Amino acid sequence: MEFVLNALVMGYRPLWNVQRQLAGVQLFLRDDPERPTDVAHLLRILQEMWAPTSPLLLLSPQSPAMLQALLTHITPCPHWALEVRAPWLQQHPALQEQVAATCARGVRLVWRGGMDALPSANQACNYACSLLHLAPQQALQLMRASANPAAMQGLGLLQGQMYEDIHSQTLVQHCLEHYQASAVAGWPTEDVLHRVRGTRALYPMHAHVLRLLKAVDADESLETFEAILSEDPLLAYRFMLYANSAALGARNPINSLRRALVMLGYGPLKAWLANELVHASHDQDLQPIRLATVMRAQLTSHLLDAGVSQELRSEVYLCGLFARLNELLDEPLETTLTRLPLSERIPEAAIHGQGPYAPSLQLAFAMESEDSLMQIPQLCEQYEISLEHVNRSLLRLACEWPSQRPAWSPTPKTRASSA
Repeated sequence: MEFVLNALVMGYRPLWNVQRQLAGVQLFLRDDPERPTDVAHLLRILQEMWAPTSPLLLLSPQSPAMLQALLTHITPCPHWALEVRAPWLQQHPALQEQVAATCARGVRLVWRGGMDALPSANQACNYACSLLHLAPQQALQLMRASANPAAMQGLGLLQGQMYEDIHSQTLVQHCLEHYQASAVAGWPTEDVLHRVRGTRALYPMHAHVLRLLKAVDADESLETFEAILSEDPLLAYRFMLYANSAALGARNPINSLRRALVMLGYGPLKAWLANELVHASHDQDLQPIRLATVMRAQLTSHLLDAGVSQELRSEVYLCGLFARLNELLDEPLETTLTRLPLSERIPEAAIHGQGPYAPSLQLAFAMESEDSLMQIPQLCEQYEISLEHVNRSLLRLACEWPSQRPAWSPTPKTRASSA
């Protein structure tokens, strides 16, 4: 296990469904040309770790050689699908035969490419689904047609497929709701936040505040309260602001969620939550932003060594949770974090990229993007962290993320069938 996880670089991208819940994880796999990867061993590791409740894995090889090795060794498994990039099929014609043979073995394959170069009907029968990229002109057409349902029907978009790199909230809504996309890869965070800020202040999610309020009514444990608070960055931030407010008159600064809960008690906590519930957000398009932030915080914490105390691990989790609060609140991060009496190690890592928490936070950020995978080996070398530890942390965490797997149509769509 150590060898195979030391021989490649991993990253991830969430796949979101129409309910704005996690449908799966696109797992980026970047191999080292100078160090051959034992792909069969890698697949055994994934098969052993993944459960029926784990997110669907969309295996995304980052080189034709890695794709070829996966096509050779992969076996049918309900936990995964294998991505095949359209440009590589053109550059390496022999891959077409491998794709057909792999499909014949019962492996689910996903075609990844642009809407302007869809596979032929003969090729499309090898794929369970497609991960489609909209060209700028197609995106513009869809935006213009958004107010005209009849015009939208003539755009030629495919029903039930996956879409990626959509930077418009309107486009994402159309793909998920009008074209029944099984998932979108990534989320238009910047556009969603821009539109929300233009109309109202950002508040925690209503469903999440209500969940915590019900937990208080049920007289559940402080550990449960802390866990729920930790799953919404805005709720956690606003709670710590309240706990440190002059109105409560705390004698000493409160720098953790656990201490704030102990200091506040059930009665004041319930009263505060009831007030928060009145203002809480019902905007489901904010849900993927919240969940992605929690994923980052979990990964930041998991990247710590196993022997670290729970108190320190919780502090590192808070660092990951608050590291992009400036995007939610539309202000400099330094302004956001200085409102709280946090450990100086948190702003040191989140703002300046220094201190003991910086390695975990920087690695967590690097693993979120296909474009930043090359930074991971450099960070591992700089901070003397093994690549095997980083990859294992991601896999152990990702297999536990709650998800709603997509129900892919057994008959893949083609340009001909979409007319």
